Amino acid sequence: MKKLVNKNRRAFYDYEIGDRYEAGISLLGTEIKSIREGRVTLKGSFISLQGGEAYWKSGLIQPWEHTKKGTGHEENRDRKLLLHKKELKKIIKAMDEKGATIVPLALVLVRGRAKLEIALAKGKKQYDKRHSLKEKDIKRRELASAIRL
Repeated sequence: MKKLVNKNRRAFYDYEIGDRYEAGISLLGTEIKSIREGRVTLKGSFISLQGGEAYWKSGLIQPWEHTKKGTGHEENRDRKLLLHKKELKKIIKAMDEKGATIVPLALVLVRGRAKLEIALAKGKKQYDKRHSLKEKDIKRRELASAIRL
């Protein structure tokens, strides 16, 4: 069973989402406690590949309230993502394409473990973003008219 902790809505607006992966995260004890309390921000975070490994950068996990001062974790440190070698090879191969990037989509708890849902994505142009908003608005109006009937 998955429990959604936080979702990166901006990623769906700014990027065309491709292949999705679920990656474990190397965390400290106080970080997982903060995640379970929902004190996480995905906004502005990104995935970086360094030395054949993936890292989650600029992901903000606020300090756990019940720790003593100076004993907690750093809020926005780089966190290593735990992926299978086959998945990493696919991601590295896809990153060679022009305009491809890896974006975090959501942070979920699966059987008590924090997982970061990431995706290969390509940036949208401004007219693509307007087109997406237009389609979303049309669907919303159709749904509203169907409910009224």
